[in-house]
Formats: sequence, C-alpha cells, structure tokens
Amino acid sequence: MIILAVVAGIVAGGLVTSTLLRKAIEKKSEHLLKDAEEKAEMVKKDKILQAKEKFLQMKTDYENTYQEKNKEILKNENRLKQKEATLSQKFEELQRKQKEVTTIKDNLTSQLELLNKKQADLDKAVKQQVEQLEAISGMSAEEAKAQMIEALKDEAKSEAMVHIKDIVEEAKLTANTEAKKIVIETIQRTAAEHAIENSVSVFNIESEEIKGRIIGREGRNIRTLEALTGIEIVIDDSPDAIILSGFDPVRREIARLSLHKLVTDGRIHPARIEEVVAKTRKQIEQEIVETGKRTAIDLGIHGLHPELIRMIGKMKYRSSYGQNLLQHSKEVANLCATMAAELGLSPKKAKRAGLLHDIGKVPDNEPELPHAILGMKLAERYKEPADICNAIGAHHDEVEMESLIAPIVQVCDAISGARPGARREVVEAYIQRLNHLEELALSYPGVVKTYAIQAGRELRVIVGADKVSDDEANKISYDLSKKIQDEMTYPGQIKITVIRETRAISFAK
Repeated sequence: MIILAVVAGIVAGGLVTSTLLRKAIEKKSEHLLKDAEEKAEMVKKDKILQAKEKFLQMKTDYENTYQEKNKEILKNENRLKQKEATLSQKFEELQRKQKEVTTIKDNLTSQLELLNKKQADLDKAVKQQVEQLEAISGMSAEEAKAQMIEALKDEAKSEAMVHIKDIVEEAKLTANTEAKKIVIETIQRTAAEHAIENSVSVFNIESEEIKGRIIGREGRNIRTLEALTGIEIVIDDSPDAIILSGFDPVRREIARLSLHKLVTDGRIHPARIEEVVAKTRKQIEQEIVETGKRTAIDLGIHGLHPELIRMIGKMKYRSSYGQNLLQHSKEVANLCATMAAELGLSPKKAKRAGLLHDIGKVPDNEPELPHAILGMKLAERYKEPADICNAIGAHHDEVEMESLIAPIVQVCDAISGARPGARREVVEAYIQRLNHLEELALSYPGVVKTYAIQAGRELRVIVGADKVSDDEANKISYDLSKKIQDEMTYPGQIKITVIRETRAISFAK
C-alpha cells in the first residue's frame, strides 16, 4: 500500500510539474513572439525610410541632369541660330557677288562682240589691201611668201657655209695641237712610280732549323698551312728563305703574315696554325677596308658605298699584267682629274670614275663578264651616278659612250697601262708582238704598208686603191680582227684601221 501511495504521489507530482513547465514555455513563447514582431516593425520602418531617402536622392539627381541637358540644348540652339544667321549673311553676299559677275559677264560679251566686229572689219581691209598688192605685183600672196622664204634660205645657207668652213679650218689647225698639249700636260703633272708585281713572295728565316719546325712531323704543319691559305709553300735548298707561291696576292699576304707570327711565337702545330691563320685573315680584311677609306680620303672622294670602299682596298692585293691595280687606279684618277680640269669639266666626277673604272676586276665571285661591264653593274647596284657608271662600262668600248667623262677615262687608262714599262712585258716580247701584228696584216693581198702604234693597241693597214675595193677593205678589217683574236695573246683590245685612198696627180708644164 505504501508503495502504491508513493507511486501515486510521484505520478501526481509529475503531472503538476509538467503543467507548470507547459505554462512557463507558453508564456516565454508569447514574450519572444512579441519581441520578434516589435523588431520586424522597426526593420520595416527603417527600410521604408531608406527607400524614401533613396527615392528623394534619385529624384534630385534626375532633376539636376534634366536641368543640365536643358542648358546644353539651349546652348546648342543658340549656336545653331548664330550659324543660321551667318549662313544667311553669306548667302546674301554670294547672291550679290553673283549679280556682279553676271553684270561683268554681260559687259564682256558685249565688248567681245564689238571686238569681233572690229576684227572682221580689219580682216576685210587687209584682204582688200592684199588683193590690191597682188594686182599691182602680178603674183599671189602665197607665191610672194614662198619667193621671200627661198631668198632668205639661200642667203642663210651661204652665210652658214662660210662660217662653217672657217670654223672647220680653224679646228683643223688647232685641234691636234690642243689635244697633244692637254695629254702632255696631264702626263707631266701626274708622275707615278711603276713596280712589277710577281706571283711569289719570299719569307726570310734566321736559321735552317726553322724550316724543319715549319714542315712539322711527317709534313703535317706545312700541309695544314697550305690547306688553310691556298698557297704553295716551297722549302728547298735556298739559304735562309722560304718561297710562297700563288697567284692570289691576298692569300700570299695571309700566308706570309701567318708564318711570321708562327715563327715569332715559336709554337707551330696544326691547332695553332688554324688560330693564327683565322686571326690574320680577319686582320687583312680590316686592312683592306682601311686602305679603301684612306685611298678615298687621299683623293678627296666622298659618299662611296662601304662595299665599293672594300673593293678599292682589295685592289691593293690585285695586279693586272704585273701592274698593281690600286696604284693604276689612283694614277688614272689623278690623270682624269687633270685632263677634265684642262677641258673645263668636273675634276671630281672624272677622278671618281677613274678610281672606280677597274672595280670589276676585284669581286669575290668573278662571273663570266668583261670587267668593264661587271664594274658598271656594281656601280649601278651601289647607286653611283649614271655618267660614272657609263664611263666605267665604256672604257674598253663595251658599251656606247654617253658622257664626256667616258673618253677621258679611256684615254687615261691607256696612258697609265698601255705604254711599255708600266706592265710586265719584257722589251723583246713587246717588240715581237708588234712585229707579229704587222706581219699578220701584210699577209693579206693588196696590203701595201702596216703600222702597229699606241704600244700595240692600234694597227693601221694601208691598202692599194687599185687592188682593193671598199667592200674588200671592210672584209680585211673584220678578218684581221678575228685572226688576231685567235692567234695572239695581248692585254686590253686592239683597234684595226684599214685605210684606202685614191690620189690623182698631174703636172702643169
């Protein structure tokens, strides 16, 4: 019973407790709900206030923008009104000027009609006078005009013939003398030394022991040096000397300088030889450029292309029939300048053409073209003036001469290189070549005399007028030029001139 009473008490207590808890919870929930409603109301009021403020701000901004736009529109309207007023004023001015032009045009038209009427009256009066003159003279106006023209032509021809005859006679008397005077003065004022170039160089050594070091073990040093320089190195019984043989002076100079450096340094082996030869080749290239620049400066020639300057420097290591090409070109340049000054032409242009006239002999690739044509093309490529290019191309008559500088360059080239002694050719060979030229010409039928002149650059053939006709003389000249080309070796070119003349001689007794 006691247990039941305890259980009943516990149950009753639990019920009371749960009732009390439920009431507390319900009361707290009501309180929280009320607080939430109050907060929501406050948030709502804040948002409404913010929205109203934002709306007011946007309204204010819009009104400001609207006012600015209105101001701008008013400003544009005022500007347009001003332009319209200006255009109206200009249009009125244009209409006024157009009226003035119309008035002037009407006045000019009336004046032109008056002039045409006066011209017609004048033509009518002239025609009447011409008719009267024709009636008096008995010939028409055209006939009188033709007769007067013929009379004036005959008179002008006779006077012109007299003047031409006088000029020709004076030219015949003075031309030869003046030409010889100019050439002689040019040669005398330009003195130059001539040195014959060889195809070998001699390298002197202090002792015979160095020869063995240059040859190397089983000849490896000398083979390496020959392969790198392209020069034949001759080591024989010549005391204290080594011969460097080759036709390219640049290669010979590279080989000579390389040998000098190797012998001075003392280290001679293939690797060292390769290093020294490479450095020497670079040094020679620099010297070539410096030589070209120094030559141009010494001659007072400016504005040359760098590649042309390099080619001028390379002339130092080139020779033409034993004559150093740079010395020959410098001499031709000075001769051209002197002769141009004597003739009243530009010495600077003549000197420039003289220096560059043999530039076609030094290019690296050496195509199958005559050196004059190749030089002209190189000058054109590097923007030289047209008269300079023509003088280069025409100095061996490869192209037609188009300027006065061209014959000067041709003559000065002949002065420098064609006389005996300037180029490698012993006197016996020189005389033998001249005799051979004359004998070839004498072998043709009808030839009376032959003369090889201008150091063998020209062959004059005199034929009998009674044995050879004009056509046969032309044929002899052509056949002889072909025969000389096929049978002889000579520098430059040879001019063949066949002379045929008829003389009628009588005696008055």
